[in-house]
Amino acid sequence: MNNLPYEMFKRLVDVIGASIGLIILSVLFVIVSIAIKIEDPKGPIFFSQDRIGKNEKKFKMFKFRSMVTNAEEKLDELLKYNETTGAMFKMKKDPRVTKVGNFIRKTSIDELPQLLNVLKGEMSLVGPRPPLLREVANYTDHDKQRLLVLPGCTGLWQVSGRSNIGFEKMVELDLFYIENRSLTLDMKILLKTFSVLFNSKGAF
Repeated sequence: MNNLPYEMFKRLVDVIGASIGLIILSVLFVIVSIAIKIEDPKGPIFFSQDRIGKNEKKFKMFKFRSMVTNAEEKLDELLKYNETTGAMFKMKKDPRVTKVGNFIRKTSIDELPQLLNVLKGEMSLVGPRPPLLREVANYTDHDKQRLLVLPGCTGLWQVSGRSNIGFEKMVELDLFYIENRSLTLDMKILLKTFSVLFNSKGAF
């Protein structure tokens, strides 16, 4: 779908929505920041990671830090415990996750700093989740079709089961969204996101 009015209005909704969200959630940002620092005073509050966005463009995606500071170095030894399929890594009891991190991950609070990525135009409120570089390295041409649009803070994958859904199904959902995206579908996904935001089911 190459609809200029849709793309322009979607961007307007993104900017307004992200701006309002950051203002409303500012107190929560402070509380989470303090909690992270109390548990691990030496570690940073935020975590940035290279992700692949629209048309395979690399950008830094922001999150509240939910893991130990050397989490990336420990990943190789944990890959054999991967609990999902395809080019993703998910582990229910990941030993790298901190106590505060466990809570903010299950409630998706760790994702809130991505509103900054939305304001920068690197992400949208709704769209496919931005993959890691190592994941894209294993993509087929079919899988890469999910990179044709801006990645999102939420999308069909998140509201359809999140980590309970394997990679192939995630790609299927993303391509369905890309083919059928509209303001109506975006609003439906956003509304459903609010209903599952604080539901820990499927989040790890």
